Amino acid sequence: MFFTLSKTLGFFAAPSNLLISIGVLGLILLCTRFTRLASWLIVTSLVLLAVAGFSPLGNAFILPLEERFPPWDPSHGAPDGIVVLGGAILSERITATAELARRYPNARIIFSGGSSSLIYDEGPEAPFAVRQLEALGVAYDRIAAEDRSRNTLENAAYSLRLARPKPGERWLLVTSPYHMTRAMAAFRALGFVVEAYPVDWRTRGPKDLTRPFGSLAEGLRRTDTAVREWVGLLVYRLTGKSATFFPAP
Repeated sequence: MFFTLSKTLGFFAAPSNLLISIGVLGLILLCTRFTRLASWLIVTSLVLLAVAGFSPLGNAFILPLEERFPPWDPSHGAPDGIVVLGGAILSERITATAELARRYPNARIIFSGGSSSLIYDEGPEAPFAVRQLEALGVAYDRIAAEDRSRNTLENAAYSLRLARPKPGERWLLVTSPYHMTRAMAAFRALGFVVEAYPVDWRTRGPKDLTRPFGSLAEGLRRTDTAVREWVGLLVYRLTGKSATFFPAP
């Protein structure tokens, strides 16, 4: 039930979905006596879609997330394990993990990724990720595939069961920088101490705050991604799944 509700609410947490829904509602109301309201909704939808898609708004939302956890410092020593989050098969997460596996041959590897789809279930990501890691030279017996998780909270819970970290062990968490803050909140809530290993930055720093997007689709995608993370952080805090709204390193 919680998964279904979270995915349904998550649909409207994406600004592009919410704004186009407002426009569609306006079109429907054109056929009623509420034509003035209909016109207002349509215009509002188009204007806000343009702002979210072409302006640097998406970068303004995502930059604080990407800069929250800095790149991992290898000077502290070798990790005992590596947890890689799915959610989307991103090549940089896979290649970064393969490089870490070569650099630290004794580190255990867990890929956590089931199917997060509510309607079209195309199967878990983990088996595909394992094949990709094998193709990059990582031995099969080093990889544990967690294929049941459907969201970040389940990523943390099922990864903890597989890892069973011992006192003093150091584990890395590999995911995208914009998602790292929420992921760290989920792992900390369960007492799984991990160190952030962000990969796949979307922004190039503060200079992107003044860079408009070249296409509506690109800007909306960036805005959707960032707003979804902020909404997720708020929900975690309100439901007691995180001790703070914006977890720090």
